Amino acid sequence: MPKFMFVYRGGHESMEQATPEEMQQVMQVWMDWIQGGVEAGWLLDGGDGLKPEGAIVNPDLSVIDGPFTESKELVGGYSMVEAPDLAAAIELAKSSPMPQSGGSVEVRELANVGKQTE
Repeated sequence: MPKFMFVYRGGHESMEQATPEEMQQVMQVWMDWIQGGVEAGWLLDGGDGLKPEGAIVNPDLSVIDGPFTESKELVGGYSMVEAPDLAAAIELAKSSPMPQSGGSVEVRELANVGKQTE
């Protein structure tokens, strides 16, 4: 069965003004979604959030600080899922807490380069 990566972007704006209680509620929604996916068998890896700090290595091997936290397109995290096809993976992405948090989910199928398909 095809595997897909969910790339989570944005949504952090709504958390900047959140109280500790509101942050806990959001985390609980995520934990419930992840647990439901694991129990249903479609969530392969709940992934993780990404810290805003990092670096970018360019083709000329120069390194710059980044990604840039002021970007609305900042990648905030990822998950790995298994679904029959892209349409099914999109439906799973719609069920994630990210769209309700004001962020988006990029759904990408893994290419399985160098791996035998079953």
